[in-house]
Amino acid sequence: VRYGRVPKRSRERSDSETGSTRVSTTGAEPPSSLETAGPVQSLPSSTELDTKQLLTYDVILAVSQAHHSNCEYTEEGTRRLVRKPVSLPVRLNEDYCVNNPYLLTYPFRFFSVSGFCDLSQDDQLILIKMGFFELWIGYVSRLTTDSSLTFSDGMYVTRQQLEVMYDSEFVSTLINFTSAFNSLALNDTEIGLFSAVVLLTPDRSGITDIKTIEQHQDRLMDALKLQISSNHSTEPAVLPGVLVKLVELKNIGIKHSAHLDWFRENWNKLRLPPLFAEIFDIPKCEEDLQ
Repeated sequence: VRYGRVPKRSRERSDSETGSTRVSTTGAEPPSSLETAGPVQSLPSSTELDTKQLLTYDVILAVSQAHHSNCEYTEEGTRRLVRKPVSLPVRLNEDYCVNNPYLLTYPFRFFSVSGFCDLSQDDQLILIKMGFFELWIGYVSRLTTDSSLTFSDGMYVTRQQLEVMYDSEFVSTLINFTSAFNSLALNDTEIGLFSAVVLLTPDRSGITDIKTIEQHQDRLMDALKLQISSNHSTEPAVLPGVLVKLVELKNIGIKHSAHLDWFRENWNKLRLPPLFAEIFDIPKCEEDLQ
């Protein structure tokens, strides 16, 4: 018995049986071990991958357009900003509130592209309440230095004034975050995608439709990663840095929520914008309700 050779007749029969399914390729490689080891999980076809990537680019485009149309903190919107100090320090908390309310309606316009407006009203309000300050810090970082923070209208507060509103430890954490965030050198589209991911955080307390929000955030996260990978292909540290900032920003939001207790305890001494008071569950005067 000879080993290593197939009888000619058997070889011809085998060739005829398999010839109809064989793809003829010049210089083809022999089957790999994966091909001969039995059934394996099928990989997505190139068409499926192309379709998914096109959908991701659609998300990037939609978020970018919405961000540029609605956000007052874009590079173009802040380029000719004239800075001016807060005129009356005793009204610092009110100035802070007055310069922020536009953000409370901003998510309804901006994030309709990510399915935000398809969520229940209760989930929408929770996402806005819990994510409001985090969103704003992401935007205002561009106008924040080690010594001051500037609002979208040019009004600025000093670090010392911020420490009066909060405390030195919280302000240091805030300033350190903005400095590191700015060092990533994200463009407006990337900041818009980052903000969308922040808003659509599914583990906010009280959320009911967690699965849907997770799906929206996953799509936004894919878009953010794709955009950063394309724009910062020679800077491998940028994407990990952005992901770390998402975690840090959430912790800052938790600390800020604790500071809001001051507003709740002193509401009768303040004239807060009704929408601001509503969004953060701060009691309101009857005059404000009219």
